[in-house]
Amino acid sequence: GDVGSGKTIIAVLALVSAAENGFQGALMAPTEVLAKQHYETVEAMFRKYDVPFCAVLVTGSMTAKEKRIAYEKVASHEADIIIGTHALIQEKIVYDNLALVITDEQHRFGVAQRIALSEKGQHAHTLVMSATPIPRTLALMIYGDLDLSVIDQLPAGRKPIKTYKIDSEKRQRAFGFIRSHLDQGYQAYIVCPLIETGEVDLGLKPAAEYAKELADGPFSGYRVGLLHGKMKAADKEKTMRAFQSGEIQLLVSTTVIEVGVDVPNAVIMMIENAERFGLSQLHQLRGRVGRGPVQSHCILLSDAKNPETVERLRVLCSTGDGFR
Repeated sequence: GDVGSGKTIIAVLALVSAAENGFQGALMAPTEVLAKQHYETVEAMFRKYDVPFCAVLVTGSMTAKEKRIAYEKVASHEADIIIGTHALIQEKIVYDNLALVITDEQHRFGVAQRIALSEKGQHAHTLVMSATPIPRTLALMIYGDLDLSVIDQLPAGRKPIKTYKIDSEKRQRAFGFIRSHLDQGYQAYIVCPLIETGEVDLGLKPAAEYAKELADGPFSGYRVGLLHGKMKAADKEKTMRAFQSGEIQLLVSTTVIEVGVDVPNAVIMMIENAERFGLSQLHQLRGRVGRGPVQSHCILLSDAKNPETVERLRVLCSTGDGFR
């Protein structure tokens, strides 16, 4: 299913179906940020629609006591739906009656991890989900034992994201465009490539340095946050929450936000050095905006002159269809 097409709701309905039949279902996500978000989505839906099932979260950064409580709920079948990271396949966790295993962002897990999860149950049914478009022949080679379903529509009321490519000369104008949206109460992302040491001489700034520069310069007076993979889980969590609640207006991030992060009030994404990302990665990143009713924009900033690179970015600007 393409980015934002509603894979999560399908997963939730499948999990509820398993629970209604007296079984347990598990949903495994690649990052704690995403697992936590799925858990909160499920909890909110269950409250809103008065669903009588119990969901529990299992992640690596939980305290020993929190894990013990979660494991007990799973083993006693007090928990019908178990959501977590690959912590779901640790030996310590014992399921009562696991019949459905769902893997989100499928390509982030190894085959062994998927099998380990399904072996926690007796012949558990398997659903794997991905937004990375896989050509049918390749899908049959990799997942020959699975039925392939495609969601090729977006939920009603979504506006296509407008995508533009600019070069450094227009950077200040782009900043002005972002500020005008922040002033209206919306939020934005600026994404930087992951920088390894030694690359700084290419004129690329590590995210932390860049965030400080923005907060002191073009975005002084605005609430700027920083998110990158090397932060502690608790700090990532705190930053993501602050962004979700609107406390942070502009989030400077590496690709750690590529999957699943859902903040409908964020309507602009600017991607620095866009040529350093793959096409499906850019498409995934872009899918973090355009999740509400407001017109969203994605700005690809690149000074690359290589014809192939220029063409790649042009294709992204011309379509929002991941399959194309």
